[in-house]
Amino acid sequence: MTRRGRAAGALATGTAGLLLALGAAAPAQAAGYRYWSYWQADAGKWTYATQGPATDRPADGAAIGFRFALSEDSADATRPTAAPDFGAVCADVGKKAGTKRIAVVVDFGTPQDAPAGETPPKDSPTTGCARIAESGTGADALAAVAAPLRYDSAAMLCGIAGYPRTGCGEAVADPAPATGATASPGTSPAAAEEDGDGPSLGLLVGGGAVLALGAAAVWKSRRRA
Repeated sequence: MTRRGRAAGALATGTAGLLLALGAAAPAQAAGYRYWSYWQADAGKWTYATQGPATDRPADGAAIGFRFALSEDSADATRPTAAPDFGAVCADVGKKAGTKRIAVVVDFGTPQDAPAGETPPKDSPTTGCARIAESGTGADALAAVAAPLRYDSAAMLCGIAGYPRTGCGEAVADPAPATGATASPGTSPAAAEEDGDGPSLGLLVGGGAVLALGAAAVWKSRRRA
């Protein structure tokens, strides 16, 4: 095996270990995590972003998307239902020196994915064309079209346009009852929140998935080289 192959293998192995460790820490019968996922346009389709909006710096003409949903992990994450169409979203916004235009799609998800006591503020995705500084990030573009935003103490994106009002990447328990227990009809799934001292487990699992994607990208690029 070449040095490059060994390096890629080590990165993938370390990522797998991280994912296994996080999975082991998940609550029993966890159905998934309720959070805002971040997406980028690729050949006219949405692809799960390999970095967060606070560090991603999309180019002029890019389209980015956000979707609130209950997902097991990045592979299970639900895409925004509106297409990443920069031409349509930014049709009336001309190019200007020193700035860039980013098409932003925000999908608030379904009532089934909403936290207890809340409903999505809109039934269909909202779109907007953000004009931001050339050095601006995906988070800057989002703030320009869908404020207010809410972050937790670890700078994780928790709410967009005031939704949801509380919570951030909670692990949601599977509604199926344990052996010998009886479920109450109509009972909604219980939400188990992580300690507020750091990122929630759901977002950490998402971070592990990002590392896995990065490992795969490194391996593929080195094979081509």
